[in-house]
Amino acid sequence: MISGTILDANGDVVQGARIELLGSGSVSQQSMQSGSDGQFAFENVAAGVYRLRVTGTDMSPYTSGEIGLKSGESLIVPSIKLAVTGGVTSVTVVGDPAVLSEEQVRIAVQQRIGGVIPNFYSSYDWNAPPMLAKQKFQLSMRAILDPVSFLMVAGVAGAEQYQNVFPAYGPGLEGYGKRYGAAMANHVSSNLLGRAVYPAIFREDPRYFYKGKGGWMSRSLYAMSAAVVARGDDGRWKPNYANVLGNFSAGAISNAYYPAADRGVSLTLLNGLAETGADAASNLIREFMLKGMTSHVPSGANGQP
Repeated sequence: MISGTILDANGDVVQGARIELLGSGSVSQQSMQSGSDGQFAFENVAAGVYRLRVTGTDMSPYTSGEIGLKSGESLIVPSIKLAVTGGVTSVTVVGDPAVLSEEQVRIAVQQRIGGVIPNFYSSYDWNAPPMLAKQKFQLSMRAILDPVSFLMVAGVAGAEQYQNVFPAYGPGLEGYGKRYGAAMANHVSSNLLGRAVYPAIFREDPRYFYKGKGGWMSRSLYAMSAAVVARGDDGRWKPNYANVLGNFSAGAISNAYYPAADRGVSLTLLNGLAETGADAASNLIREFMLKGMTSHVPSGANGQP
């Protein structure tokens, strides 16, 4: 089953809009009109890939992207918001927020670079619905506990051991163990605070939204700015309080376990700035390199429309 709701430009329900379920070659499979509550539901729909075409009196027509339906699946699509004739068609998210949020986590945890390295926090669907606080914590814990994350932390500790970073930790296995513990503490605190706690408090989306359109300069500026600018759960762009505070909070917490000689305000600032700069750099990699290397990117998810 495929169902959803038709709204007008003011967010009010639209009764009597014509909705067509299009199959391969844009052939109409079924059609119906939205009810008094603006809702529609196509039942007994076979598994396949479909599109929705919606028309309403004095409203601009709308055709959705591809919608994949699995056998026996019931799918609630984001509500379709029709603009008046001459306006712009846009899409807003309705339906059961918990169901949509769970779906975003399911999509995220399947995304891996080369099928191995997690790429959980890249969204290639520009209009992806937001995650609720519960799902932000779920995704954060999946990222923290992913086996690949332990290997990456081990690599960081190994590099610090080789460069003799934080010499007070000493050499040998004991020194490596201390560096590994500190690197793991950094990984947990920055991930939990910056991608779950603060995003839940400030109602911000912790994901990077792939742009994929425009020249390299505009895409580069967008990618780097995403370290300090985030999409709110209401769809509006705002200062990325969650990421910046997460980085500096993790830097402050690191004073509890780094050697006494290295503690202080300078450690907090150094770690916070380093993490924010690293986020900007990683966003550039996300924007220009990772999409083609990432498994299970949703069909039709190509960034900014």
